[in-house]
Amino acid sequence: MSDLAKTVIIEAHGGSEVLKLVERPVGDPQAGEVKIRHKAVGLNFIDVYQRSGLYPMALPHALGMEAAGIVEAVGAGVTHLKEGDRVAYAAQPPGAYTEARVMPAAQVCPLPDAISFEEGAAMMLKGLTAHYLFRRTTEIKRGDRVLFHAAAGGVGLIACQWARSEGIELIGTAGSDAKCALALAHGATHCINYSTEDFTAQTREITGGTGVDVVMDSIGAATFEGSLDCLRPLGMMISFGNASGPVPPVSLATLAGKGSLKITRPTLFTHIADHDTCQTMARELFDKVTAGDVTIRIDQRFALEEISKAHDALEARATTGSTILTLD
Repeated sequence: MSDLAKTVIIEAHGGSEVLKLVERPVGDPQAGEVKIRHKAVGLNFIDVYQRSGLYPMALPHALGMEAAGIVEAVGAGVTHLKEGDRVAYAAQPPGAYTEARVMPAAQVCPLPDAISFEEGAAMMLKGLTAHYLFRRTTEIKRGDRVLFHAAAGGVGLIACQWARSEGIELIGTAGSDAKCALALAHGATHCINYSTEDFTAQTREITGGTGVDVVMDSIGAATFEGSLDCLRPLGMMISFGNASGPVPPVSLATLAGKGSLKITRPTLFTHIADHDTCQTMARELFDKVTAGDVTIRIDQRFALEEISKAHDALEARATTGSTILTLD
């Protein structure tokens, strides 16, 4: 087998036109590393942020944050994986848009046989994100109310199901009636079409004027102010993405005036930085899937050679569920 792998890199930040498919040597794993032959690769908004320069990187650099495949070799000191293991990951550094790679082993997780490679590639970043949103950021109890933006997206459909499985009332937002129907079918209690309705007013109406306990917002600039107005006093705003652009600076006095609100800006990679924590989170996510509480919906598939088209679809909000890159 050739030690060259087709890999998507960028040599400059910009639009989807900067994505470039090249062949690069894979190499052998050193201490603490693993070599993986990918079977499928996940697509996420963080990839767009890195490509555009919103999250700057030293260039040139490969892109992609999650994938699934088979371990081909392990370096010294790696004890939780062996050659031939089925694995999946969402991890730093970027470089998942490739046929094969060598990478740090700590955040690479054994993939149960009951979960396909495509599901594994589609679920790791999004599913682990849902995990920290519901279990590791603030206490969310059965009966609590959560407002979740982009509820028909990759993280959103997992979040809808997660909430349903734990008795949490999830109010979703989405950009069309069809997307709202999808979110409702996956467990959202309500879904607001933000293209035709004022999501803040609708959320207040649904909650009888009380507001929600938690807002989970990956949209950013376009929804931030309205999201704060959806919270009950002492509520928690979790801003975990910037799909519409970064959130402008906010005065702490604003949080006081709107009811002593709390706000946090977490990232997945802080939560999974510790090896044992990452592996535990992954096992709990896999348990949700194998138990049937969460089904991973893959609505778009692109070949690695179609990476620019895949990014364009994601940025145009023309996708639902998860999107993967397929490999021969």
